[in-house]
Amino acid sequence: MTDRTRTPMTPTHASRTRPTHPDTARPHATPTAARTSRPARRTRALGAALLLTAVVGGATAAPAAAAGGSSVRLPVLPSKLAADAPCTAGSAQRATAVPWEQAGLQLSRAWQVTTGDGVTVGVVDTGVSTSAAALKGRVTAIGDAGTDCVGHGTFVAGLVAAAAQDGVRFEGVAHRSRILAARGSDNRGTVTAERVAAGIQAAVDGGAKVVTVSAALESDSAALRSAVALAAKKDVLVVAAAVPDPPSTPASQDLPPRDFYPAATDGVLSVLDLDVEGKRPNGSYTTDSADLAAPGDGVVGIGPARNGHYIGSGASLAAGFVAGAAALVRSVHPELSAAQTARLLRSSAYPADVPRLDPYAAVTSVLTPGTSGTSGTAGARGQDAAAPPVRLPEDKAAGPLRRAMWPTAAGFGVIIAVVWLGAVLPRGRRLGWRPTRTKSAQSAETEA
Repeated sequence: MTDRTRTPMTPTHASRTRPTHPDTARPHATPTAARTSRPARRTRALGAALLLTAVVGGATAAPAAAAGGSSVRLPVLPSKLAADAPCTAGSAQRATAVPWEQAGLQLSRAWQVTTGDGVTVGVVDTGVSTSAAALKGRVTAIGDAGTDCVGHGTFVAGLVAAAAQDGVRFEGVAHRSRILAARGSDNRGTVTAERVAAGIQAAVDGGAKVVTVSAALESDSAALRSAVALAAKKDVLVVAAAVPDPPSTPASQDLPPRDFYPAATDGVLSVLDLDVEGKRPNGSYTTDSADLAAPGDGVVGIGPARNGHYIGSGASLAAGFVAGAAALVRSVHPELSAAQTARLLRSSAYPADVPRLDPYAAVTSVLTPGTSGTSGTAGARGQDAAAPPVRLPEDKAAGPLRRAMWPTAAGFGVIIAVVWLGAVLPRGRRLGWRPTRTKSAQSAETEA
């Protein structure tokens, strides 16, 4: 695995025409200041969809935006619990409409190609509840990771792989994939570099082909680098939140950009969160070194118990969407390495300061022949900028076929000329038609 150099983001000036979709519009990106790592503003993709507005009170709840403009109040998912707080209970509220993030990612189109069969995604988080109905029968837990007091790991696993339930249109990005739960925190959600590194290693050793990491730590460590290196050695794609989830009290202005780990570690696909308008949430953490952006503000997901839903925000949730998309790619393109999968996700993304995840484009695109990626890193922005563009494979039979058609076309031309002369010349003679003589010919006759 080679080192990659992180550089400040520069606006992407490329434009691309995407197929329109009834649920959403895809306008071209407009460059913004590079320092803020903020994708360009776009028009509302979902009409009357509402932004998340938290209500502070005894039972914290927020309206979840739906594609059709309707909303339902859902409890807000915690990312960490106080020492004396009870475990997160199941939600009694259900989101029955298509969530804005599911429609905005055009997942229904990607599902016409693949739903993630045959791919296992490791979730390094607070655990994943094996009793979550939407994940029933598809969760394998390492150690005690099959319980989830906080609920955050189960929420992320649902974004990756939740199956549809009666009366509910919410589904995970790769809802036929399997989940491998690895604990990256204690049972209250407190994380350390050692716990996260151990979770990554356990998920890799357990057979995951994609691993999503929710933690974003302020410091790098030898343990984290070693875990990521093991993933690269075993051809496992590690996806991680580029920044921590929003602080409980958002800052009045954007915080200074900086790197967090393991997202900034060489070989990790780093992901930022976007809101319904394609912008970074106000007062959130930011960085100059993100590889992709995905929905992560006011998104709908499952809880650790019952059949209800929660609403959550943060880059850790955006990483879940990217991990699900990676599972789709590795399902439809099993021949691609982890680094090639990361490169395909980036090169097929919608152009912006931080490219926006496009699952449908990722599963319907291919890398150009000769793109290796086996010795490079998964998410290096500098390498991706030099990577070949995504295009359909060249039809090698087209040249010989065109050459073979030339004699046939020439033959048809001769036949048409003969038929025309046979039909027109006799008729011209009957009508007394004679070829027009030039002035020089007439002058020669006169002199003679």
